[in-house]
Amino acid sequence: MEQPGAGKGGVAPLRDRRSLSRPSLRAPAPHAPMTPCGVIGACGAGARGEHAGGACAARGGPGRGEGSARAMAAPPCAFSPRGCRLFASAGPDGRLRVWDTAGSRLQHEYVPSAHLSAACTCVAWAPAGARQPPSKDGPQRKKRKSEVEGEVDKQLDILAIGTAVGSILLYSTVKGELQSKLDGGHDSRVNCVRWHQESCCLYSCSDDKHIVEWNTQTCKVKCKWKGDNSSVTCLCISPDGKMLLSAGRTIKLWDLETKEVYRHFTGHATSVSSLMFTTVKPTNESKPFDGITGLYFLSGAIHDRLLSVWQIRSDRKEKNAVMSFTVTDEPTFVDLTVSEVKEEPVKLAVVCRDGQLHLFEHILNGYCKKPLTSNCTVQIATPGDGDSTPKPVPILAAAFCTDKQSLLLVYGNALQPVIEKVSLNTSEPHICLVRDIQKVLSLKTDAAVTKVKTPVVNSEAKVLVPGIPGHSTAVKTPALGKEKKKNKRKPGETEESIEERLGALDIDVSKVKTPGGLPQTDSFAVLLVQGLESNDAEILNKVLNTRKENIVKNTVARMPIHAVIPLLHELTKRLQGNPYSASLMVRWLKSVFTVHASYLSTLPDLIPQLGMLYQLMESRVKTLQKLSRLHGRLFILVTQVAASQTVQDVPEVNQTAKLVYEDESSEEEGSDDEMIADKDSDENWDEDEEKEEQSDEQDMTVEKEINGDSDLEPENESEEE
Repeated sequence: MEQPGAGKGGVAPLRDRRSLSRPSLRAPAPHAPMTPCGVIGACGAGARGEHAGGACAARGGPGRGEGSARAMAAPPCAFSPRGCRLFASAGPDGRLRVWDTAGSRLQHEYVPSAHLSAACTCVAWAPAGARQPPSKDGPQRKKRKSEVEGEVDKQLDILAIGTAVGSILLYSTVKGELQSKLDGGHDSRVNCVRWHQESCCLYSCSDDKHIVEWNTQTCKVKCKWKGDNSSVTCLCISPDGKMLLSAGRTIKLWDLETKEVYRHFTGHATSVSSLMFTTVKPTNESKPFDGITGLYFLSGAIHDRLLSVWQIRSDRKEKNAVMSFTVTDEPTFVDLTVSEVKEEPVKLAVVCRDGQLHLFEHILNGYCKKPLTSNCTVQIATPGDGDSTPKPVPILAAAFCTDKQSLLLVYGNALQPVIEKVSLNTSEPHICLVRDIQKVLSLKTDAAVTKVKTPVVNSEAKVLVPGIPGHSTAVKTPALGKEKKKNKRKPGETEESIEERLGALDIDVSKVKTPGGLPQTDSFAVLLVQGLESNDAEILNKVLNTRKENIVKNTVARMPIHAVIPLLHELTKRLQGNPYSASLMVRWLKSVFTVHASYLSTLPDLIPQLGMLYQLMESRVKTLQKLSRLHGRLFILVTQVAASQTVQDVPEVNQTAKLVYEDESSEEEGSDDEMIADKDSDENWDEDEEKEEQSDEQDMTVEKEINGDSDLEPENESEEE
C-alpha cells in the first residue's frame, strides 16, 4: 500500500527540476545493516543491456575517514543484465547469495573456501554474448547447434567475484559451482571487476595500484599496468569497448590498445566508488564521432553527497565536471538508463546510505552551474499498528526495468532481502511506501517449511518442553480411551470456603529456601528473566554484578532463548557506563556469545539488533593501542621519578651507636676472664722477682772479681793463713 502522495498506476513523465529553492526532504535515517570489513560503497549495473551489471567496492589510500567507512559500507551486490532476472549479493558472513527477483526466492548460495579470510569485495555479471570460461571438468564433447542456442541465456549467469586477497573467482549459477579461479594478477584487495562487452576479457583493479586484463579462457593475465600512484578503486569500459575509465581519486581514460592515458579528469577529494557511462552517442551530431568524444559519464565518491557528470571533449585542458546531482547522503548503489538519442533524458536512481532512494531525470546538454536536486525521493516504512510507531526500512538497491518506467527495489536485511517491482508516480516530490517486513518474512518462512511432520506421542513417553529454567515440567499426555471426569458436585456435599481454598494454595516458604540462604543458578536465571521483562533495575543489578565466572556461565546456559536479545540490549546499555560496570558486563557478553552463538546466527535481523554493540566495541578497541602506549610511557616516567626521589631522600648514616645493651651472660663471662687475667698477672710477678734476684747476685760477683775479692772455699782460706 502507498501513503497519500504515492500515486497509483503507471509512471508519469518526470520533470526536470534544477531549482534549489525547495528544501531537501530528509526523513530519519534508518538503521542500516552492518557490513563486512573492507567493503566501501557499491556501484550498480550500468545501462540495461549495454553494460555488464556489477558492484565494485571503492577504497583508496589514506584519506579522510576512509578507514572507518570501510566497516560501515554497503555489501557488494549487482543485478544480472537483460531484465534483472537475478540479484547477487555478498553478505557480511562471507557467503554469496543469488536471488530470483520475480519471487524473492534464494536460488543459489555459494560459500568460498576462504570466505572468512578472503571476503568478497566486488561482483560483476558476465554480459550478453560473452563466451563461457572453461570448466574444471576438462574438454567436453562438441555440442549441437540447438544446444548452443539454448545456452545463450545461460551465458549470462557467470559471476565474477573479487576477493580481499587478490584472487578472482568465476562462479556459474547454472551449475551451482565454481567455474574457474583467476590468480597471480594482484597482490592486494580487488576493488572492482568489469567484463568486456564482446571479447572474453575481464578487467580488474586493486589496492596494489595496478590494472589487470585477464583472459577468461586461459585464466591467465593478458596484460598488467600501473593505473595510479595510489589505489585504483573503480573501472568502467566505454560503449565501443576501446576505452577504459579508471579512478582512484583522479579519473583517467585509457586507450585499451596502447595502454596509454587518453584524458585526465579532476576527480573527487575521496576515493571514487561509482563510475559509469550515461550516453552512447554525442549530443552534437554535426561532428564525426570517433567512438568516445562527446560522451558523458557519471562518478560518485565516498563521503561525497554529489554525483558528478563529466564530458569527454576534444580539448585536453577541460578537466572539470559539467554538472552534478545532490543527494542526502553518500551513494551506495547507482543505476541509470542510457540516453541513446539527443532528446532522450537520462534517468538516474541513487540509493544512499540513509536508506532513501533518489530519482533524477535530466537531458545532458552541456554545462550546468547549480547542482540538480532529485525529482522524487522514495522511502519505505513499517505500518504503525496500534501504539507502535512506524520504523524506516532501508533500501539496499534499485534498478530500472526494461520498460525504463518501473523499478525493482531491494529492501530490508542484506541476509534476507525483499525484492519488489513497483511503478511510481514520480511527479510527487516524496513517496513513502508502507511495507510489513515481518509479515512478508513469516509468510516466506511458512511457505518454505511444508514437510514438517508432527511426532506421534505415546502414552508411556515422557516429553520435556523448553520453558523458564527451574519450571520445566513433563507434558502429561491424556490416556487413550479414558473419558474426561465431569467436575460436578454431588448433592449434599458442602462447598469449600474461599479461606480454605487459599489455605490449600499456600506454599511453605521454609521448604523452598536453600540451605545457607544463597541463591542458586536456577534462581539467578529466573531473576534475570524477571528483571529483563519488568525492566527492574534492582533485580538486574543484583544479578549482573556477580563476579563469579561459574555462576555467570551457568546462568547464561539455563536462561531461555527469548531472553538472549533483551539481555544483549541491557549489556550494551551498561557498557556505556563507568569502567567498573563495563568490566563486569564483558564477562556476561563472553558467556552469551559462547553459549548462544548458534541461535544468534539464525536471526535474520541480527545485524540491526547488535549494531550499537558492534560500534561500541569497535570504538573502544581503536583506542586500546593508544592507551596501552600511553600507559607504558607514564609507567616508565613515574618509576624513574620515584627512584630519583628515594635516592635524594636517603640521609647520611651516623656511625656512633646511640644505645648499647649488654645482657647478663656477657657480664659473667667478663668476670671469669678478669679472674683468669689476675692469676696470670700474679704468676708473672713472681717470675719477675726471681729474675731480678738472680741479676743482683751476678752483679755482686762481677764487682768482687774486679776488686780482687773472691769467695774462696774454706780450705783455701786456711792455707793462706
